[in-house]
Amino acid sequence: MKTEVSDDQGSAGSGEPFGETVLDGLGVGPGIAIGTTYLHDAGAVQAPEYRVATANLDAERERFAGAAARASKQVAKLQTKAKTLPGAAGEELGYLLDAYLQMLKGSRLIRGVERRIVEQRINAEAAVQQEIAEIVRGFSSVNDSYLAARIEDIREVGHRLVRNLLGTPYKPFSTVPAGAVILAEELTPADTALLDPKRVGGIATVLGGAESHTAIMARSLGLPAVIGVAGLMRGVEPGCPVVVDGNGGRVVINPTPETLARYRHSRSSFLRGRRALTRLRNVPAVTRDGAQVTLQANIELPSEVDAVIQAGAQGIGLLRSEFLFMNRDDVPGEEEQYQILRDLIERLDGRTVTIRTLDAGGDKLAPALGTGIGNNPALGLRAIRLSLHRPELLDAQLAAILRAGAHGPVRILLPMVSTVEELRQVREVLDRVVRRLKRRGAEFADPLPPLGVMIEVPGAALAADALAWHSDFFSIGTNDLTQYTLAIDRADETVAHLYNPLHPAVLRLIQFATEAALRARIPVSLCGEIAGDPRFTALLLGLGIRDLSMSAGNIPRVKQRIRNLDLVAATRRARVIMDQSDSGRIAQLLDDFNSAEPDSLAG
Repeated sequence: MKTEVSDDQGSAGSGEPFGETVLDGLGVGPGIAIGTTYLHDAGAVQAPEYRVATANLDAERERFAGAAARASKQVAKLQTKAKTLPGAAGEELGYLLDAYLQMLKGSRLIRGVERRIVEQRINAEAAVQQEIAEIVRGFSSVNDSYLAARIEDIREVGHRLVRNLLGTPYKPFSTVPAGAVILAEELTPADTALLDPKRVGGIATVLGGAESHTAIMARSLGLPAVIGVAGLMRGVEPGCPVVVDGNGGRVVINPTPETLARYRHSRSSFLRGRRALTRLRNVPAVTRDGAQVTLQANIELPSEVDAVIQAGAQGIGLLRSEFLFMNRDDVPGEEEQYQILRDLIERLDGRTVTIRTLDAGGDKLAPALGTGIGNNPALGLRAIRLSLHRPELLDAQLAAILRAGAHGPVRILLPMVSTVEELRQVREVLDRVVRRLKRRGAEFADPLPPLGVMIEVPGAALAADALAWHSDFFSIGTNDLTQYTLAIDRADETVAHLYNPLHPAVLRLIQFATEAALRARIPVSLCGEIAGDPRFTALLLGLGIRDLSMSAGNIPRVKQRIRNLDLVAATRRARVIMDQSDSGRIAQLLDDFNSAEPDSLAG
């Protein structure tokens, strides 16, 4: 929803805003950010220009042909998605993408770039930028509204070609002013990995779902965030004042003085409530009837360690190691990974760190690894499949983890495991790495770290009994488990509303995996986003889970819920819930139970 409110802030032609614009979206990062806008343009990319030796011109043309072929595949995938859009929107986007494909196949643009590479002996990126500039100049000189509208289309195709040629994401946030609010069409995982919470006040995007990577990262960094904001980028000027209300799911562009005052008051109240929760930092997470619960933190970047300690986390239940591989065109070696992990482990001062091996693929693309290839990257060569397919990656990562484990307690967590055979193969690799480290005389963890399995695909949950007898621990990843069970892309805003962790099928898989772990007497934790939502705490504890891992900022709220909870009553309610077949009824039973203790969710 978009609402414009006139006031006396400006007049026509003054360059000042006429009034505030209110946009609604989905609040995914709690808090309120008040700052100036920083517009993130994912298409803007700068490439170097250099001479190419005559002997290398054919190779340079082949490099360009490969980039064009990749761009064609990318546009073809967008066409498939466009067909799912309703009515005229899908038809209009389809026409536009058809035009993109034509520009990528034997068009003036392609021929012109090939000619410049040969005649000027320059690199393909520079040739693309020069050819685009010439075409744009020609279109700009013609007084034709249709041709003028095509200029942006041509630039978009050029940006796509250059990005494919460069092969790595550029660093988009190096010039963000302190406290700025980032507005973007979309933020990729590589983009969010570059966000500095000390500089960025909040974020808002047009695209994304509640459990998209952007949403998870915003919560992890403690940034107020609103996504799915239609019309967000329309007519917004860089540097204009903006409010992002992650609590209410609202973005206000050019707020009036009255609106600013209201949001400053709300922000102060929110921060006071959060400070009040910090008093729980050193208080144990124990239910009213004496059940002890372990609360740990999920982190994506080493920069989050201070927040983990400040929140009173008992350890890191999930360290996503993809940050080591992103935003670079090479693969980190064993020594580099060891140094980074050692520093992080030492900062945790004896708290256990659970390190998940590389989960590149799906929405987490690492260009140096060649991930994201195939008709459906989320179901393709990713996570443990990629590590076993590229054993040199797994060797280096396991060696780095084992060596870092000499400096503090660690656990090794394997993502997307679906068979016992995958676990056996990893243990063989681990044995080989141990023998190599012994021959080198290197220090490493003794005893060896526990080796656990992430339960995040339905096959793993259904085979949990078998996996439990070969694993040292389970970690249930409800984000992907829900996505794969319900066949819903949680990052796709057109279907994200169907993503529902209270679906009875999802709950039964969680229950099955938990009970399998308890029967095998191995630890089981839950590290999905629902672990950090107090709404789900009673249900998860009632199902038998006693270890929850979440974004550090959510720990105080979940701890408060635990301390107000009667575990016997929660267990009884969980049993009633598991007898239900309707997710609406499940939600009602859970919310009724929570509302019976109104003080438990305060703050």
